[in-house]
Amino acid sequence: MNVATTDDEALHGRNIGTAGYRRYVVLSLLAVYTLNFIDRQLLGVMAQPIIAQFNLTDTQYGFLNGPPFALFYALMGIPLAMAADRWNRVRLLALCIAVWSVMTALCGLATGFMFLLIARIGVAIGEAGCTPPANSIIGDWFRPRDRGRAIGTYTMGVPIGGALASFIGGPVAQLSDQRVIELLGIFGLAGLPEALQWGSGFGWRFVFLALGVPGMLVALVVLLTLREPPRGASDPPGAARQDKAGFGETLRLLRGKPSFWVMCAGASLTALVGFGHFAFQAPMMQRLHGMPPGEFALRFGGPIALAGACGTWLGGYFSDRLARGSVGAIAWLPAAALVVATPLYLTAFHTPGDRLGLTFLLWVVAAVVHYSYASAQFTISQSLVPSRSRASTIAIVLLCIALVGNGLGPQLVGLLSDGFMAQALRDSGFGGALDTTTCRARNLAALAPELQDVCTRAYGLGLQRAMTATTLIFLPAAACYWLASRWLPRDLATAQSKD
Repeated sequence: MNVATTDDEALHGRNIGTAGYRRYVVLSLLAVYTLNFIDRQLLGVMAQPIIAQFNLTDTQYGFLNGPPFALFYALMGIPLAMAADRWNRVRLLALCIAVWSVMTALCGLATGFMFLLIARIGVAIGEAGCTPPANSIIGDWFRPRDRGRAIGTYTMGVPIGGALASFIGGPVAQLSDQRVIELLGIFGLAGLPEALQWGSGFGWRFVFLALGVPGMLVALVVLLTLREPPRGASDPPGAARQDKAGFGETLRLLRGKPSFWVMCAGASLTALVGFGHFAFQAPMMQRLHGMPPGEFALRFGGPIALAGACGTWLGGYFSDRLARGSVGAIAWLPAAALVVATPLYLTAFHTPGDRLGLTFLLWVVAAVVHYSYASAQFTISQSLVPSRSRASTIAIVLLCIALVGNGLGPQLVGLLSDGFMAQALRDSGFGGALDTTTCRARNLAALAPELQDVCTRAYGLGLQRAMTATTLIFLPAAACYWLASRWLPRDLATAQSKD
């Protein structure tokens, strides 16, 4: 590698390695993050079958999808990020991929609600070790001015993972039990459903097995083909470099940077809406329009997630370009995007069932605009601290997103859904004869046709109203990003003066 330093490199740092290998690094980490979100989002794709399997309320399903996963993701994120700031990041990443892949497969073997809950916690523990080392690796392969686009490419794993979870999970879940047995028979496991007493309709279980097991191969590829970059090698030559940074030191570095903290608040609130939407979007469409999970996954879930992937990349691309004229653009661009996305989502959720084409169009455009925010949270975080603290800083962001976004998003939608459903039943005039437990029963045939219609309408209306109310949280999130844009130039100047 040429060690001569040009004036541009002295000011902005330089990319290390060859351009081809840097592309391989980013694409490999994109694949890892995609797998991360496939395994994380499968529960949302399988929502209604799982709700039916375990006879859950929306509040219970929201709990399964939210707080336990978020709590363990957050608890493990900090020590794993600190390990990434000290140890070999590639080996750590490969180990974590293997852990969450095994636990994803175990979700498919769950024989009860608690088994599934514990397996989901295992997925959370493994996935907590993905983004901190991955972002730190990218930060050391790319100079600061090129990181936005690289990180934007990496964060496309969120919507791409969601898309593949839908495109693969939806159709596979619709396989007949006999077909699943035939596929398991290829590996000598045809007797597994009977041995574990799965009963019938176990396509959703096979999805977790089919998408969890291959993750072990991904872990091996990462371990054998990714190289650990020198820490701080892409920073300007004068930047301070140390191999270790404690969590307390990272907090001290960020204490006087309000742009970071309001950005964290904005990212957390945005994630709350996103996780809440994803957990319940398929059940909402099934209850409102009779669309089965597999059909929703193919017609809506997958395309919407791909639209989000485009938005993520476009957000990173335009923030890089706009930031050359104004560094605050990294933060005000997400603010503007969230304001625009809000009415698009609201209109999509309330479009009548005979105009599903319009619903799809609005939802796709909303996803493109919405997910343009994603790279900002990581770009801002890495820009405000020296290389020794990048992974720990990312972990703080992920801690906030996990606790507020993943932890509260599905739970909030579930609570609101049950509450709005109860209100709809009271408003129907049949509140004395019907309650939410009666209306969620697997077999409503015992009720009069009129009461069945009331139950069906209230079940869908409650969730529609919950999704509507949650979407409005985009507006305070946009305000947080706007505030970050006001403070970011000063905080960046302070950070660079101390490097």
